[in-house]
Amino acid sequence: MRILNQIKRKNPVETSVQTLARKRRTPILFFILPLPGLIALLMFSYLPMVGLYIVFERYTYQGGLFGSEFVGLKNFEFFFRNMSNALRATRNTLVINCFSILFGIAVNVALAIAVNEIRSVRFRKVTQSIMLFPHFISWVVVGMVFNVLLSEGSGVVNRLLVQLGMDPVKWYTNPWYWWPILVFANVWKSMGYGSLVYFAALTGFDQNLYEAAEIDGASRWQKIAKITLPLLKPTIIIMFLLQVGGILGGAVDPIMGMTQLNPSLLETTDTIATFVYRSAMVNGNFASGSAITLYQSIFGFLFVTFCNWIVKKVDPEYVLF
Repeated sequence: MRILNQIKRKNPVETSVQTLARKRRTPILFFILPLPGLIALLMFSYLPMVGLYIVFERYTYQGGLFGSEFVGLKNFEFFFRNMSNALRATRNTLVINCFSILFGIAVNVALAIAVNEIRSVRFRKVTQSIMLFPHFISWVVVGMVFNVLLSEGSGVVNRLLVQLGMDPVKWYTNPWYWWPILVFANVWKSMGYGSLVYFAALTGFDQNLYEAAEIDGASRWQKIAKITLPLLKPTIIIMFLLQVGGILGGAVDPIMGMTQLNPSLLETTDTIATFVYRSAMVNGNFASGSAITLYQSIFGFLFVTFCNWIVKKVDPEYVLF
């Protein structure tokens, strides 16, 4: 019996099967590790969705979430009652956010590549610190800076135009100047922080590719065009798809900080966020504000799905889902 047991123990087939079975046993620790993240996701992302019920009721503090009067889709009426204002707010939101995303990605990629080309580590760190500084500036301060630059009477830009023999520009009375101004401000404020993602991707590239290209006589621009940009393509596509989800979103802070909700500029600066703020939140109508937020979220989800479908048709390797 001992000999038989020794033979069984030394059987290579049985030993390999037992080893494979042990490897397939997933330790319970692997199930415990993601629990904090899953609990946080449920508590802060999925459970608050119960509050969407407020969209379909006339919310009161006395009735609470489930005791207030059910009104169906009436909370959407205040936004679509004046269709011209609703379309104007949607148009302005799309224009400002679309161009901010497109120009932002281009500027962020260019900055990441430029910083990556800096050979001095100390100078690179100083450059990144300077680039990050605008991200931490309040929109109120940004608005004050632009007011100093664009003030009609004493603004720096108008003084320069007068010295060049040109007429001063009334920046705060003509609304059609403010699409490019707001896009520029958004890109400028977020360029340093946004370039970090692309810079992190650049640092993970195989340096042997650049060394081989240098041996073959490739210039710096050729290495960027033939190696860096193709390798950055997946990151660019993923960041674009993630950003277009909030294309109808946006905060009130940029518009309020830059224009103080100037009535003369509402033709091009009245976004969905400011429209909700002016029409609903000022009057304490939280249900109407929540209804428009739901409208933004649904539109963003559909737009991400559409863009993901286009990417899937062009290059299925880079789709999100």
